[in-house]
Amino acid sequence: MNLNLRGALAIFTNELMRAFRTAFGSIIAPVLTTSLYFIVFGAAIGGEIEEIDGISYGAFIVPGLLMLTLLSESTSNASFGIYMPRFTGAIYELLSAPVGVAETLIGFVGAAAVKSLILAAIILATATLFVDYTIVHPFYAIGFIMLVAAAFSLFGFILGIWADGFEKLQIVPLLVLTPLTFLGGTFYSIEMLGDPWRTVAMFNPIVYLVNGLRWTFTGASDFPIGLSLGMTFAFLAGCVLVIAVIFRTGWRLRE
Repeated sequence: MNLNLRGALAIFTNELMRAFRTAFGSIIAPVLTTSLYFIVFGAAIGGEIEEIDGISYGAFIVPGLLMLTLLSESTSNASFGIYMPRFTGAIYELLSAPVGVAETLIGFVGAAAVKSLILAAIILATATLFVDYTIVHPFYAIGFIMLVAAAFSLFGFILGIWADGFEKLQIVPLLVLTPLTFLGGTFYSIEMLGDPWRTVAMFNPIVYLVNGLRWTFTGASDFPIGLSLGMTFAFLAGCVLVIAVIFRTGWRLRE
């Protein structure tokens, strides 16, 4: 089967340009929010907590804040991108066009992931204004960030197909992902928790993502990096499987 690169590029370009047309909500607002986190937690609370595992508190929270933004933005961008064609009825034009599942995913999911990566780069640059941090394993960091952005963009794509109203688009990012990320070691080490909360935290999948990214930045983690990578790859594979079933059955796409 030949890949319709022209069709995939058209979808990708349209979705990517939408982020720049709504730059304040898509780019500026998340950066401002993250900057406030750095000011409140990095400066104010960081003044009371000198170091965690030999790392300054400001540098310690950089991977967690980056993961917080990465998860929410990847999911929201992809879900909104596929939901709008369903809402306006343009999805039928897409389904009748000579583009398949691969082209659709490259267009919608690829654009959502790229937008998240651009935002991640801006946040990392902004973080240098507030804290002094280093990336111990830069190539691993880039690869892990790209993997997480792709996985949760796929997840957002599924969410956008599942949602039958704008309010449902916000349920998972706001009421599930954000709380789990805050409770997933964004601002603290899991080792600082006492039982039974440490055991409870082990069942939070975001803990392993935050720690995986933190390892690439600091070289220290509460869990082996292989566990974080394995869980991320498994989640990505599960999302691909669900999307394959959706396109095979037409669930929510032809309703």
